[in-house]
Amino acid sequence: MFELPPVLVMWLGLIILPFLPRDIRPKAFILFPFLALAIILTTPVGTEKTLNIFGYEFIIFKITQLSRVFGIIFALIAFLGGIYSMHMKETGQQAAALIYAGGALGVTFCGDFFTLFVFWELMAIGSTYLIWARRTVASDKAGMRYLLMHLFGGSLLLAGIIMQIHSSGSILLTDFAPGESMAAWFILAGVGLNAAVFPLHAWLPDSYPKATVTGSVFLSAFTTKTAVYVLASLFPGWPILLVLGVTMTLYGVTFAFLANDIREILAYHIMSQVGYMVAGVGIGTELAINGTTAHAFSHILYKALLFMGTGAVLYSVGTTKLHELGALASRMKWVLIFYMVAALSISGAPLFNGFISKAIIVEAAGQSHLYLAKMLLILASVGTFLSVGIKLPYYTWFHTPKKEHTVKPVPKGMMVAMAVTSFLCIFYGIFPKALYVELPYVMDYNPFTIPHLVEVIQILIMTFLAFWMVRAKLTPKNKISLDVDWFYRKAAPGARLVFVGGINRIYEVCEVKAFDLAHNVSRLARHPVQVLRTFKYPSRDYDENLDRQPLSSSMFLTILVTVLVFILVIW
Repeated sequence: MFELPPVLVMWLGLIILPFLPRDIRPKAFILFPFLALAIILTTPVGTEKTLNIFGYEFIIFKITQLSRVFGIIFALIAFLGGIYSMHMKETGQQAAALIYAGGALGVTFCGDFFTLFVFWELMAIGSTYLIWARRTVASDKAGMRYLLMHLFGGSLLLAGIIMQIHSSGSILLTDFAPGESMAAWFILAGVGLNAAVFPLHAWLPDSYPKATVTGSVFLSAFTTKTAVYVLASLFPGWPILLVLGVTMTLYGVTFAFLANDIREILAYHIMSQVGYMVAGVGIGTELAINGTTAHAFSHILYKALLFMGTGAVLYSVGTTKLHELGALASRMKWVLIFYMVAALSISGAPLFNGFISKAIIVEAAGQSHLYLAKMLLILASVGTFLSVGIKLPYYTWFHTPKKEHTVKPVPKGMMVAMAVTSFLCIFYGIFPKALYVELPYVMDYNPFTIPHLVEVIQILIMTFLAFWMVRAKLTPKNKISLDVDWFYRKAAPGARLVFVGGINRIYEVCEVKAFDLAHNVSRLARHPVQVLRTFKYPSRDYDENLDRQPLSSSMFLTILVTVLVFILVIW
């Protein structure tokens, strides 16, 4: 296979797709991630492609063992997302998905800061369109907030990159020692925003639930996990990431339990599950990095499947509000089955892929004697199963609704994508070595130990029993939960008054004064005497008979100017 950067293969679709017939485009779309996946699988680790421009070496394609794993799952989920989107024929969404997925692959396989930044910003463009493409007032506003937040994060990243290049003289990617430099902190802040690190996370539950049915599948896979890859590459062993990661796991499950929108629940659980990965990077041992990588791989599969299932509900019923849903089990049986595969996977149930990946990070915390972190990570698993594994499916598929819904048939492409993704979640859950052999470091870990199995089963059973006893009190209500974005939304009117209204007022005043000045200059140029007389006699209007200068004055002035010019010329 050609040693071609996978991003170029993905973006080749941007050139080809618009010229294809409308009915052919969805089928052609999946060809590009399939070719990208084939390139990744057949290109050996260590392959590197560079460009020398203006004395700098740009590494546009570099395969390491870490980037290979992320590249495989990024290309694979883009392929599955294409199958899920087979019914969708809008060129804009297809192009945005290719830009977005291609940008993620570009970040994954680059080797210098400049190339990373370019692909980083292109990801923001593609992902924003997938939110706007729903074309509702809510999605328009959420997309704008999403874009502004990611531009802010990109600015932090760029500032850190400039400081790093200035101090080191090199643009090549390098890992940072904890607290190494101000440049490292700025880069960490920019990457952390994309990882939805608390408290820079509110853009995620704000925007993902408002994206299109198909767009949310792509959104769930790339932005946060690309950030996890960069964190694992540049910041392994930073203690602050352990603190932030554990905080994310608990914060995410808490707000997920409070949410009423099923896709908002899943969005908060992206934050929670990414928290495990961030904590793994913070631990920084080889086992922890392996756990972070494995969990990112598993998470992309089951989280995409969760959004596929809830997207099918939105497509068929037209709402994602828990208080409006219920009694769909008999009419959306296969969607429920596929969803439960993902729900059991994210909950870490045995024989599903979350079981074989999440436990690695918990084990790494124990081996590093971080017992409080280990306990809190286990506690977060309880909240995950409670909200995603029990509450969401119960009130969506089984609870008695307030009104009956008309259920549209789910497109075949959606069903096929959910079936294939479900198979992969179960396959890796039963055969974990198929994933372990791809991890960055040699893996000697067996998740199927008796203590681990007993612990997980106990957690699942006790959580289910607790929910069942209090389920009547947990009936969803039409409400929202205030997150940290409340602070900057509350401050928005004042900020708008100062930085928008105030500046606009200054421009308005300057505009009026400028036009007044231009008007007066124009009057003066047309009839200077009229203007001067107006200043001399402000109590009456100009009268040409009274205010006209005598002819002798004009003749004297003309002669005087002529004489002066003659003298100057002779002199």
